Amino acid sequence: MSTEDENDSIFKALSHRARRHILDLLKDESRTTGMLCDLLPELDRCTVMQHLKVLEDAGLIVVERRGRERWNHLDALPIHALHERWIGPYATYAAAMLSKLKRQVETPA
Repeated sequence: MSTEDENDSIFKALSHRARRHILDLLKDESRTTGMLCDLLPELDRCTVMQHLKVLEDAGLIVVERRGRERWNHLDALPIHALHERWIGPYATYAAAMLSKLKRQVETPA
């Protein structure tokens, strides 16, 4: 899979609010699928499992099976890579433009 295809799957996974919520829940600690279902009462177990599959396919979570339990762990590296590729450079550019605008506004004519 190419880098662009990987980025597409990550952006697709991040596009749904329920999946972002699941990632938020996994940010502080790993959780079993049952724990996630309990924390997402508005979703049935099948829907939670479908969202977890999308997140796993995108590489955003790592699944570990312990007996009958399925533990879900956040893998933040793909998000960091997106930040390095997209957010970081644009934030730097935006800060530079705002700094330039501030100097222009504050400089007497």
